[in-house]
Amino acid sequence: MIRNPARTLFALFLCLFALAAQAQTTAARLPRVVILATGGTIAGTGATSTTTVGYTAATVGVDALIKAVPELQKVAQVSGEQVFQIASENMGNEQWLTLAKRVNALLAKPDVDGIVITHGTDTIEETAYFLNLVVKSRKPVVVVGAMRPSTAISADGPINLYNAVLTAGSQEAVGKGVLVVLNDQINAAREVTKTNTVTTDTFKSPELGMLGYVVGNQPHFYRASTRKHTADTEFDVSNLTSLPQVDIAYSYANVGPTAINALVAAGAKGLVHAGVGDGSLPTKVRPALSSARKNGVVIVRSSRVGQGIVARNGEANDDELDFVVSDTLNPQKARILLMLALTKTTSTKDIQRMFTTY
Repeated sequence: MIRNPARTLFALFLCLFALAAQAQTTAARLPRVVILATGGTIAGTGATSTTTVGYTAATVGVDALIKAVPELQKVAQVSGEQVFQIASENMGNEQWLTLAKRVNALLAKPDVDGIVITHGTDTIEETAYFLNLVVKSRKPVVVVGAMRPSTAISADGPINLYNAVLTAGSQEAVGKGVLVVLNDQINAAREVTKTNTVTTDTFKSPELGMLGYVVGNQPHFYRASTRKHTADTEFDVSNLTSLPQVDIAYSYANVGPTAINALVAAGAKGLVHAGVGDGSLPTKVRPALSSARKNGVVIVRSSRVGQGIVARNGEANDDELDFVVSDTLNPQKARILLMLALTKTTSTKDIQRMFTTY
């Protein structure tokens, strides 16, 4: 029998008020993470639950992606924006500039602690490296994708998204540069690359190794990239509406100058030569590259190998030819750095400095 109903009701009110206040305090402590969606396999759908190839990318919107992982609400205050809805092979300079400007605008807000970008895996390393050079904040930016569409039996998108949000909201990720998080692993944008066409463990940093893991609901970092990035770079895209045309010419046995001449004729301001071995220059190709340089095209010697330093004055007399070498950047990332370099200068000496800095 309740002897004092009024006192009991008052006590119940106080208890509910305390629980509500505790919930608000907990929510206030959660990091605020914005998810920018661009499409890709993580937002893809297949005809059946066993369709893991031949699916349609970029069909699921950001709200549905967030709703599919309710656990996100326990680790962050999450909001989402649909920036693009494309397969990542269609990602280009225009989309990069739009995305970078939006990221910078969001990170300038005091109520945003980190950014997650959902992205197709085919060009995820390029977008991540571009952002690594132009984001003007030390707050975490994490690019995430999936190798299986959202409708697959063992879709990897939900756990990858969860881990990405965990990382983007963590203090441990502050100042680490732009990160790529998939398969429970954290990789640096500069060093990561896609190594397998279909498997979920495709993203590796084969030469220098990953930065860490996401395990036990938190990121664990074991190393950091030593190259300058984000807030410490000299690049600013805030007023840019386009980027200089830079193309890649791939080398192989019996290669001729046709591709190089065509790219130069099409208006290339810079050219990355993806050479064999240590960026070697075949006899048939050297005159075309030399001529292009004399006509003002900046030439960067890179390698198709995928690992190792391209040594200056190693397989070619770069000083005499006035070429730049890519250091350890693969051709697709060398292209990105050269594009941004050409927004600042055409001096090969300055551009070579950038390749050894970033």
